[in-house]
Amino acid sequence: MGQPPWTRDLRVRLDELLDQHRWSAHDSLKGMSEDEARASLVPSRTTLLGLVKHLTYVERFYFGHVLTGRSLKELGVAATPGRSFILRPGDSVESVQAAHRTACEESRAAVRGLGLEHVVSGRKVRSMWALYVQVLRELAQHCGHADILREQLLAARPRRARTP
Repeated sequence: MGQPPWTRDLRVRLDELLDQHRWSAHDSLKGMSEDEARASLVPSRTTLLGLVKHLTYVERFYFGHVLTGRSLKELGVAATPGRSFILRPGDSVESVQAAHRTACEESRAAVRGLGLEHVVSGRKVRSMWALYVQVLRELAQHCGHADILREQLLAARPRRARTP
């Protein structure tokens, strides 16, 4: 009995999982109005738009800051994870999605050619596989949050406007 197909090339499978979750987060804003995307449905700063903005921070933090050693200021992200949820007046569905797409492209470029066994020494010493697992954990957790928020927002629409 051989390995299941998805375990034959773990790096390819992890890249696929990262991209699936990246697109899921990005597309959680699809069809949402600006008001819906900014709606606060929980006691924290968490909003659908804020989640995608935070995941942009996650991409830049791990694959920009931790991997390369670039400063958070240089990367143009918040100083702390909590502050990355804060929405500015100029943030919109379009601008946050665009920033997220750019961050994901930069992440892909930063890891291109590096194996999972590669030791990262930008800000902390750790392996690439550890960075992948951390980012995947963040993406999976926040995609779950986004699913719930999106479901609440869609359910709050008038019956004829409930399109996914």
